[in-house]
Amino acid sequence: MTNASILRREIFEQPDVIARLLDREGAHITRLVEKIRGADIDSITFAARGSSDNAAVYGKYIFAALNQLPVALATPSLYTLYHTPPRLKRTLVIAISQSGESPDILAVVAEARRQGAPTLALTNRSDSALAHSADDAILLHAGAEQSIAATKTYTASLAALALVAATLNGDAARRAEVERVPEIVRAALAAEAAARALAPSLANVAHGVVIGRGYNYATAFELALKLKELAYLHAEPYSAADFLHGPLALVDENFRALVIAPSGAAFASLAAFTARLRGAGARVIVLSDRALNADARLELPANVPEWLSPLGAIVPGQLLALHLALAKGYNVDQPRALTKVTRTL
Repeated sequence: MTNASILRREIFEQPDVIARLLDREGAHITRLVEKIRGADIDSITFAARGSSDNAAVYGKYIFAALNQLPVALATPSLYTLYHTPPRLKRTLVIAISQSGESPDILAVVAEARRQGAPTLALTNRSDSALAHSADDAILLHAGAEQSIAATKTYTASLAALALVAATLNGDAARRAEVERVPEIVRAALAAEAAARALAPSLANVAHGVVIGRGYNYATAFELALKLKELAYLHAEPYSAADFLHGPLALVDENFRALVIAPSGAAFASLAAFTARLRGAGARVIVLSDRALNADARLELPANVPEWLSPLGAIVPGQLLALHLALAKGYNVDQPRALTKVTRTL
C-alpha cells in the first residue's frame, strides 16, 4: 500500500519539482525583483490559507531577515466579511495558492490592485483566477498534485519564496545556496526507513505538540497540519518560546512532542527545551541533524544553512505523517471530509 500511494509518490517528486522550478523561474524571478525594487515598497503582506499560509509564515521570516522588510499575514475576513481592508500603500502583496481559486485570497489581491499596490501570485496553475488577477505570477511547476495533502506544492512555494528573497537581497552567495535545495530535499528523503519504523509506536497517541522556532516555526505548523489531516492526530504547533508561557503546565509522563531542531541560531534553545520536556517525563521525538537527549530522532540533512532548513525539515515530517496514517489503516490519498480545493470567504 505504501508504494502504491499517490502521496508517497508526490513526496518523492519534491527534489525534481524544486529543480524544475529553479530552472524555469530563475530568470523570471530576477526580472520580477527588478520590478519590485522599482516599486519602492517598504513592506510585504502575504495572503494564503492552509499549507500555503504556513509557507507564508516562512516567507515572513526570510523577507524580514534577508531584506529587513516588515512582513504581515493578511486577514482575509477583513476583506470579505467586514469590508474594512487595511491601507496597502507601498506594500507588496504576495498571494500563495496552489489552486489559485480561493475566493478570499482573490479578494485580497483585487483590493490591493484597487489601491494600486503591486501584487505577486505563487500558484501551481497558469490558468487559475489568481494567476490572471495578480500583476505577476510565479508558477510552481509541481505538476498535478493529486493527493489531498499538499506536499510538493508546499516545498515548491518555500523554494520560490527563498529565491525571491535571496535575489532581492542581492548577495550571489545566498542565491547559490538556494540552488542546493533539490539536493537538500533529496537527502531528507533518506529518513523514510526511520519514519516507517517509528510510526507504529505512535499509533495509539491521540494528542501531541509540534515545536519549532525561528525559520522552522512554519515547519511546526505544517507538520502539525499533516498529522491532523493524514493521521487524525490532534497535534498543536508552538514556538518553543511560547510553549514556556503556560502550555508547559501540560507536560507529564503521558505528554508527546515532536521538536524540530536543525543546526543554527535556534538550536541551543531547542536542545535546552527538549531536555526540559524529558526532565518532566515527556516522550520526545526530534527532527535534527545533531544528536539530542530524546527518545527518537528523524535525521535531517547536515550542513544546511538555517534559513533554508525548513525545506529539508518538513520532508521527514511528511514521511512520518504518511507512515503513521498507514499504520492506523487510513487512506492517505483521501483523508476524510477533505477536498483538494477549499473555497473560503
